[in-house]
Amino acid sequence: MGRQARHVYTDQASIHQLESLVEELPANGHVVLLLKDGSSCDGVVSTRPNVQVFRDAEEREGINATVQLERPDVPEWTRQVWLDQIVRVEHLDSIMASEN
Repeated sequence: MGRQARHVYTDQASIHQLESLVEELPANGHVVLLLKDGSSCDGVVSTRPNVQVFRDAEEREGINATVQLERPDVPEWTRQVWLDQIVRVEHLDSIMASEN
């Protein structure tokens, strides 16, 4: 993946939105991610994501982040999701669900 991203963000509102999503994605949390394209995916967060500096195709520098999901019952399955593509996070584990 490197340091390239399809979309990067520099405005405070977008960066705040990405940071808010990071808080909703704790390591080992079991989640369903509802995505902008209408699809969803579920899995366990391998590590809490961090916002980072990326460059887009025009070499503009900005912020974005990814989260990696895993499925313990399917060890070879992983999925990397850009946080800016997430519309909503649903928590399937009782710890985060009770905090929200």
